[in-house]
Amino acid sequence: MTQSFECPREDAAPSVFSPARLLLREPPVGDRLLGRFGPFEARLAATRKEVRKAQKLRYRVFFEEGGAQPDAASRLARRDLCAFDRVCEHLLVYDMEALNRFGRRKPRLAGAYRLLPQETARRHFGFYSQREFDLSPLLARRPQTRFLELGRACVDARYRSKRVVEVLWRGLWAYVQREGVDALIGCASLPGLDADALALQLSFLSRCAGAGEEWTARPHAGRRIEMDRLPQGAPLDARRALAALPPLLKAYLRVGAKFGDGATADPQFGAIDVFTVMPTAEVAARYAAYFGAPMERPDGALA
Repeated sequence: MTQSFECPREDAAPSVFSPARLLLREPPVGDRLLGRFGPFEARLAATRKEVRKAQKLRYRVFFEEGGAQPDAASRLARRDLCAFDRVCEHLLVYDMEALNRFGRRKPRLAGAYRLLPQETARRHFGFYSQREFDLSPLLARRPQTRFLELGRACVDARYRSKRVVEVLWRGLWAYVQREGVDALIGCASLPGLDADALALQLSFLSRCAGAGEEWTARPHAGRRIEMDRLPQGAPLDARRALAALPPLLKAYLRVGAKFGDGATADPQFGAIDVFTVMPTAEVAARYAAYFGAPMERPDGALA
C-alpha cells in the first residue's frame, strides 16, 4: 500500500506539543542571535509572528514560484502550514538595513531554514524525512550520534545571492557548534517527477557521493526509485551532472555531503527527493573553507 507522507496539519494532535515550544514569549536576544554579517543577521525565531513570516516566505517560494501544490488550509492562509513548525527551531536571516515603502528602515526576512534536533523529533513526530526514508537502521547503527534535520530551506527572490546563502549556512554552523550536533540530515530535492529525465544527476549522486553503509538510509518499501539510471557501461559526465544540480545540492556537495541509497518521489512538491547526510566532523574543514568569511558573534567577537 502506498503511504501518504504529506506534512501533518498545523492543528494535528495538539496534545503532543509542549507549551514551552509554542513560542509564547520572546526570549532574550542573546539566546537566539547566531551572528551578523554586514547588513544581515542570522537568528532563531522567538515568536509565533516570526514563524508565520517564515511560512509566508515558504509559500511564495514553494507554491507561488516553484509550482508545488498547497493543501486547502495553506492556500487559504497563504502560508506553508505544517505541524512540524510548532516543534522545530527556525533559522532566519534578516536584512537589517531594508527600507519600507516610506523609506524607513524595517528589517526584512531574506531567508529561512527549519531545524529539527533529534531529541525533539524523538518526543514528537520523529524526523520529517522518516516519511520518505527508513531511518531506523541508521539511528540504530549510531546511537551516540546527535542528529539535526534540515528542511524547508528558502530564500526570498530579492536575495538569491551567494551572500545570503552564506549567512544562512554560517548561522546554521553556529547553531551546530553551540548545540554539539554530530550530523546533519534531511531530504534534498531535484525538480521534476521524471526520474529518467534526471538520470544524469541521480547517477552522479549515487556513483560519486554515496553515503556508504555506515551513514546511508533507504526509501520505505514501495517508494524506492533507483538512482544509478544510466545504461550499464555508459560514461558519466561529472562536470555536466554537477552543473545540472539545483544550487542547494551543489552547496551540500561542496561541504562534503553524502547521499542515501535510492530516491523517492514527492508529488506535492513535484520533485525527486534524495536522503542527505553530512557528518560534522568530516565536513568541518570544507565548511570553514567555503564559508570562511568572518561573522560577528553575539558577544561581539568574530567567528
